[in-house]
Amino acid sequence: MCVQAINQQCDFIEHDRVSGFWTWLFVLSKLPELGDTVFIVLRKQPLIFLHWYHHITVLMYSWFSYTEYTASARWFIVMNYCVHSVMYSYYALRALNFKPPRSIAMLITTLQLTQMVVGCAINIWAHGFLQTAGKNSCNISEMNIKLSIAMYFSYFVLFARFFYKTYLSTNARKGKRPIQVTASSTATSGHQYIDSGSSLTGKSDVQSLLAGGQASSKIKAQ
Repeated sequence: MCVQAINQQCDFIEHDRVSGFWTWLFVLSKLPELGDTVFIVLRKQPLIFLHWYHHITVLMYSWFSYTEYTASARWFIVMNYCVHSVMYSYYALRALNFKPPRSIAMLITTLQLTQMVVGCAINIWAHGFLQTAGKNSCNISEMNIKLSIAMYFSYFVLFARFFYKTYLSTNARKGKRPIQVTASSTATSGHQYIDSGSSLTGKSDVQSLLAGGQASSKIKAQ
C-alpha cells in the first residue's frame, strides 16, 4: 500500500486527471509565451538576453519533463502559474494605460527570484530522495535534476542582475533605467537611459533616441 501510494504521488499526471490537464495546458502555454519575443523582434525593440533565453529554455525543459512525467514538475508548474498570473495582470494594466506603482514591478521580480531559489531547493531535495529511496522510486531522472538546477540557477543570476540594474543601480535610483539600443551601421550602439516610467514602444521611439543623440553630437561639434 505504501509503495502504491508513493507511485501515485510520483505519477500525478496519470493518476490525477485534474493535475494532468493543467500540466498539459502549462506545457502548451510555453508556445504562445514565445509571442512576447516575436512581437519585440517584429517591432524592432531592444531584445535582452534574459528574455529569449528564459522563454526558449523553459519551453524545451517543460516539453522534456512532460515526456518523463517528472514528479517534481508539479511544484514548478504551481509556482509558475502563480507568478505569471501576477506578472501578466501587471502587463495587462500597462497595456490599458494604467500606471501601477513601481513597487509592483519590484514585487514581481522578487517573486521570480524566490521562484528560482525554491526551484533549486526542490531539485536538491529530489536528488536526496533518489539517493535514499532508489533511482527507480519516483518519476524523475538524474539528468532532469541536473538540467533543472542548472536552468534555475542561471535564471537566478540573470534575474538578480536585472533587479540590480533596474532598481538598485545609480541610474535606477535617479529614476532612469538602461536600455541597450543597437543602431544601424550609420550610428553607434551603446546604452541609452530613459525614465523608468516610460518604455520603447516601437521603431519610431528608437529612431527618436538616435536622432536626439545625433542632434546633441552636432551641437557639440559646432
